[in-house]
Amino acid sequence: MNIKNIPILSCITGGKGGNSSGSMFNFKYLLLAATIALFIIMFGIGSVSFRGFFSLKVFFDLFIDNPFLFIAAIGMTFVIITGGIDLSVGSVAALTTMITGTLVEIHGISPAVVLPFVLLVGSLIGFLIGIMVHFFKIQPFIATLGGMFLARGIALMINTDSITLNNSFFKAVSNYHIPVIGNAFITINVVIILIVVIAAIILAHYTNFGRTVYAIGGNEQSAILMGLPVGRTKILVYTISGFCSALAGVTMMFYMPSGNPLHGVGMEMDVIAAVVIGGTMLTGGSGYMLGTVFGVLILGTIATLINFQGGSVNPWWIRIINAALILVFCLLQILFEKKGRKIAKS
Repeated sequence: MNIKNIPILSCITGGKGGNSSGSMFNFKYLLLAATIALFIIMFGIGSVSFRGFFSLKVFFDLFIDNPFLFIAAIGMTFVIITGGIDLSVGSVAALTTMITGTLVEIHGISPAVVLPFVLLVGSLIGFLIGIMVHFFKIQPFIATLGGMFLARGIALMINTDSITLNNSFFKAVSNYHIPVIGNAFITINVVIILIVVIAAIILAHYTNFGRTVYAIGGNEQSAILMGLPVGRTKILVYTISGFCSALAGVTMMFYMPSGNPLHGVGMEMDVIAAVVIGGTMLTGGSGYMLGTVFGVLILGTIATLINFQGGSVNPWWIRIINAALILVFCLLQILFEKKGRKIAKS
């Protein structure tokens, strides 16, 4: 049986086809294993070093405190697998909060109308970026940089001040806790994360769309020659990223009920870091939704470890450690890819 006929194996191997895909399997899977192992080690260090760290409450807090990173990173994973990038995620999230705050608090429009609308706005921005990337052949970095400035500019034009959401719906969602075990609980945002992750895994690994995404990242020209819907898929990938960015903005408002034009500043860097640490190749063609989840968990664990240190550690160490991890995982990607190619040739 051809491995390319098995959706999950096709995705893990990166969908690049040829004899190299089977040879590359073990090395690319090792990158995911390294990510999971790193999270376990870091969480273990925290558990040994700090009393109360090893608990379900601390573990669930990693999800509760970072819902926007999880969701935006899932959308970014689709984009990076195709060999692209999306720098607009933080700005689209901020724009979502500002539109929601203005319509709900100032104009009194129901959240039931506003929330679908802002998700549509985010999707539309992603769609337009996809159009520029595919039809006008604008580099993703430039196209999404334009999207970043556009979304942030509109958010600041709406209002330069923060808008507090006093609406009963947002307060209720923000304060709603779902008890799990003991004093551990999850929030609505955690449920949203689970739904998005499960949907992304199914979409990426068990659909024709997902296989096309990997094929584009592996070799776009080959994908075109195979008759795959490359243009439609690329546009849809950026649309999904725009939708996820807007949904990340919604979870921001569920986490801290307010709209702010400066929400999400620098978030795109954290999102890209999580995707890279999660084992997705920046060159495209290989990546793992589960790896991205662990990538965000690693970033969250770093922040939690520093918080447990109290005021004794400069919080800017978070950025320094994140930068070091990105470099390490980029080097691992290069190492594993070269090793896989050598084995494929032998």
